[in-house]
This record gives sequence, structure tokens and C-alpha cells, in this order.
Amino acid sequence: MKSRFLVALIACFPLYPVVAQNPVLAPTTQVPTYQTIKVTIQTTAGPIIVELEKQRAPITAGNFLKYVDQKRFDGVSFYRRVQTPGLPNQGFIQGGTTDPKRTLPPIPHEPTSKTGLSHIDGALSAPRWAPGTARGDFTIMVGDAKWMDANPSATGDNLGYAVFGRVVEGMDIARKILSSPVSATKGQGSMKGQMLEPQIRVLSMRRTK
Repeated sequence: MKSRFLVALIACFPLYPVVAQNPVLAPTTQVPTYQTIKVTIQTTAGPIIVELEKQRAPITAGNFLKYVDQKRFDGVSFYRRVQTPGLPNQGFIQGGTTDPKRTLPPIPHEPTSKTGLSHIDGALSAPRWAPGTARGDFTIMVGDAKWMDANPSATGDNLGYAVFGRVVEGMDIARKILSSPVSATKGQGSMKGQMLEPQIRVLSMRRTK
């Protein structure tokens, strides 16, 4: 009796095909890619591999590549390190050359507000005095330093410094240089006490495939 009742009950409901429930996939956001060039900086402390933003910062990255390709960086040094007050593991290291025999003409300034880059951990940046005076020096950020970006609300010329690449391998070497000893007497003005002693020599810089 019960079985006949169940059969009759089932017959009262229409049969529906089983439809697979495919999940609705969220649209993927495509991250833009930009043309970059890798360079290996061989130092006495170890190798640092950087990726230059040739597409987004063509003037500054192109200038750096001229020094690399003409071997003007071979034999220069990382000569300065600046630690953030209260945060000795953050700051930046500076290398390159100001030797008139090695330096090329100064280049136009490429502010971060134009390139879309920023002084984040590992960023490669061009030191300068007035805008358009950058030549043969470079810095590597250890930790974020976004206060160095262009900022219309800041005092001074508001244009910050020009980021033109980033470290992709060897940040341990950059951190090691940041913690290296400095001279208590060398350096002028605010740079006194920031000069590395001994300096970290750059043995060579070459494009990396």
C-alpha cells in the first residue's frame, strides 16, 4: 500500500533534467606589462640584478644603460648609505660616479607623477639637485620611501626624484650595504656620517639575458 502511494506521489511531480551548475567566473583584470631590461650589478658584496623601466621611464633608464654599455660604471662604488631615523633597516644606498671623465651630460627629469612609478622597496632612483641635473649617480631604496615621489602639495619644486627601475634579485646585498660601517668625519653638511668606509666597489655592470 505504501509503495503504491509513493509511486503515485512521484508521478505528481514533473521530471526536470539535471543541469550542471557552472560557477559564474569574475572577469579577470589584465595587469599591464611594460618593456624592461635587466642589468646585473656585480659588487664586492655580491650581485644585485635590477630591472630597468625602459618604457615607463625611457630617459632615465636609457641614461643608466648608456653608462652600463659604455662600461662607465665599472670600478665605481656604492659610497653612501642613509638609514631612516629610528629605522636602521630602512633607507637607501647610493652609488655611481661624479667623475667628470666618466659622467655624461645631465638629463631631463622624469617625475613619478608622469611615469606612474614609486619609491617602494627595491626601487632604483636618480639623485639630483635641481630638476634636470641627474647624471651618473643612482640610489636603491631599502623599504618604502614614497616621500621621495613627486608631490604637488610638498614644499620646494614638488617633483621628487625619478624612479627608473627596481631590484629583482639581491635585496639581501642592498640591505647588507645599508648596514655597512661609515666614516665619522667624511661627507659635507647633512651627508657627514653617511659615507661608507670602506666603500663597496662595483666590479662591473652588464645587461642580463
